[in-house]
Amino acid sequence: MSGKPTLEHIIQGCIKANSDSQKQLYKLYYSFSMGICMRYSTNYTEAEEIINDSFLKIFKKVADFEPSHQSFEASFVGWIKQIFIHTAIDHYRKYNKSHTIPLLDDSHYELTENSATPIDHMSYKEILELVQMLSPTYRTVFNLYVLDGYKHEEISKELNISVGTSKSNLAKARINIQKMLQQKNVKLYEQRKAI
Repeated sequence: MSGKPTLEHIIQGCIKANSDSQKQLYKLYYSFSMGICMRYSTNYTEAEEIINDSFLKIFKKVADFEPSHQSFEASFVGWIKQIFIHTAIDHYRKYNKSHTIPLLDDSHYELTENSATPIDHMSYKEILELVQMLSPTYRTVFNLYVLDGYKHEEISKELNISVGTSKSNLAKARINIQKMLQQKNVKLYEQRKAI
């Protein structure tokens, strides 16, 4: 076979535990994995740890992968994305067991959940910076719900919390992000005023 190896060829090599194929797969999806893992992490080092743990799982389970769509690559990307997310959740569970978050009353988080916020108009990089400043609990729920499309019932099962706690954590995450945005806007205003 000449030229660039196909994804199918690389995966076949990974199934055989071929280190060159594993390196190729790692390089091929490193940026993709970093984009996911940085959202669940406080910093680059933590994201790297989640990425490396995820790739170990991928290499162990790659023989079990079966395409679920007509597009082999789209199926594979969806499959590894779930591994990255679940590894980030495992990381959260391992290092953040002591975080307990109080519940808000139902009317508060329902109002916040359905209201448009400045977050809706921000770039990915700006959201990432703010999300990384959240507590691990708020960050995890925010990512799962807002960015990865999980329902509160799914988050409840994944994090072993109640649906109400999931909703409360999401509301608190949004409130904290709004406070950070307000502080950022005040600083920008003061800088412009000083010029």
